Amino acid sequence: MKARYINPYTDFGFKKIFGEEASKPLLIDFLNALLPEKNKIIDLTFKNSEQLGSTDIDRKAIYDIYCENDRGEKFIVELQKARQNYFKDRTIYYSTFPIREQAEKGEWNYNLKAVYCVGILDFTFDDYETEPERSEVVHTIRLKNQNGKVFYDKLTYIYLEMPNFVKSESELTTRLDKWLYFIRNLEDFQTIPAIFRDEVFMQAFGKAELANLGQSERDWYENSLKVYRDLKGVIDTAFDEGKTEGRSEGKMEGKVEVAKSAKQMGLSVTDIAKLTGLTEDQINQL
Repeated sequence: MKARYINPYTDFGFKKIFGEEASKPLLIDFLNALLPEKNKIIDLTFKNSEQLGSTDIDRKAIYDIYCENDRGEKFIVELQKARQNYFKDRTIYYSTFPIREQAEKGEWNYNLKAVYCVGILDFTFDDYETEPERSEVVHTIRLKNQNGKVFYDKLTYIYLEMPNFVKSESELTTRLDKWLYFIRNLEDFQTIPAIFRDEVFMQAFGKAELANLGQSERDWYENSLKVYRDLKGVIDTAFDEGKTEGRSEGKMEGKVEVAKSAKQMGLSVTDIAKLTGLTEDQINQL
């Protein structure tokens, strides 16, 4: 059956729904569904998603969505389509930029605004020690001491493991449930379910409908969809093979295969290095 709506896991689809100026009400609604009531967002301002740091490495840090609310709090929202090496490390590294940019010249008391890093993952981490954690969808992480008490409440990481979200339409009870159901199933919808008949979701469906895209946007989306499907398939297969074999040589072979396929798809050497953990020199020699 021909799709009526875009795939939100593609770069184009994700930014179309959440990353455009006209999408601001959708992003605010989504983030408010994630945050406690006391942290409710009234307004957002999109900021430059490319960080102009002091070194070449800093300048390579590019967020999917970077915005600031009316209280000056910063939000990084990242879509991750497939497993990649050091993803958690990358998230931590990215969070340092909105912290450092708050530094003021001259005398400054170091009073920081909160930073939130939200990762929407089309995979699971698969590294949990306890069984209940493996089925959880939302993982909220803050700095805590050895007794489990929050040491610093202005830095929050929220990971959404989308494959773990398995609720049916009749089981949706919260606003966040609806957003996760929307993201997980959007490409498969042929009609708009009754639970989404409010202004925000109707706007989301309107932006996501393929028939509403111009030809240039349609071409961009089709290319984005192909990259998503090819890249996710290659990476997931390579990681699964490495996990099954459990040998360093097997894992290295998987990384090389991912790198070769990614090069054929036109990804930059820098992005391939992020995906595989290989050095740029190793990738250039393939």
